Amino acid sequence: MAEKKVTFEQAMARLEEIVKQLEQGDAPLEDALALFEEGTRLMKKCTTQLDKAEQKVSKLLAGPDGKPVEEPFEGEG
Repeated sequence: MAEKKVTFEQAMARLEEIVKQLEQGDAPLEDALALFEEGTRLMKKCTTQLDKAEQKVSKLLAGPDGKPVEEPFEGEG
């Protein structure tokens, strides 16, 4: 069965839910382990998406000589 596509925001929201459930400490061991495994997968997915976004931004900000060009964020100021 193919895994459905989850957005970064959906993954982060689910991670927050998992953390809250685990922090409560009342889940049976098997359930806590399943939540931990799900959280680990989601964290890896989010980290990968953030890394790709960072690489894309770095590529977009590379100057003609390949060196990074620092440009102010348009939302600042």
